[in-house]
Amino acid sequence: MERWFNVGKIVNTHGIRGEVRVISRTDFPEERYKKGNKLYIFRERDTEPIEVTVKSHRVHKSFDLLSFEGYDSINDVERFKGAILKVPESQLGELAEGEYYFHEIIGCTVVTEGGETIGAVKEILTPGANDVWVVRREDGSEALIPYIDEVVLHVDPERKTIIIRPMEGLLE
Repeated sequence: MERWFNVGKIVNTHGIRGEVRVISRTDFPEERYKKGNKLYIFRERDTEPIEVTVKSHRVHKSFDLLSFEGYDSINDVERFKGAILKVPESQLGELAEGEYYFHEIIGCTVVTEGGETIGAVKEILTPGANDVWVVRREDGSEALIPYIDEVVLHVDPERKTIIIRPMEGLLE
């Protein structure tokens, strides 16, 4: 059975020409939303996803704006509000060494090179130069781990473990 991965949520329409406003949950929006790519719209009441082809992609404020081939007006896309955009696992593709999909990192246990367990990765922030992994500690507080070579020593998605070398002040 095919596994599906969430790439975003359609939160609204934008303008009258069939664009939708998406809050992305994807690791690589510029790749995922490339013109000609296939996405699948999952609406709550539907039993089957709706396959769409990306016609255009642009970023506006903190949203990704997408349009789909054959959906040229607001009336065509209004019904997609609240729906989830997904891709099948077969569409994920291979990554370069040292790159990981979000679903491979989220849930991993973070341990220092000295063996101290910090907690589990609960989300990934993408503020700019490098990703930041948000780790929920056992006491409920959070630690922010920058995904840089000086800090992240080893990632093992199969075993769901990450070994880090804490920098001065990182885990306070």
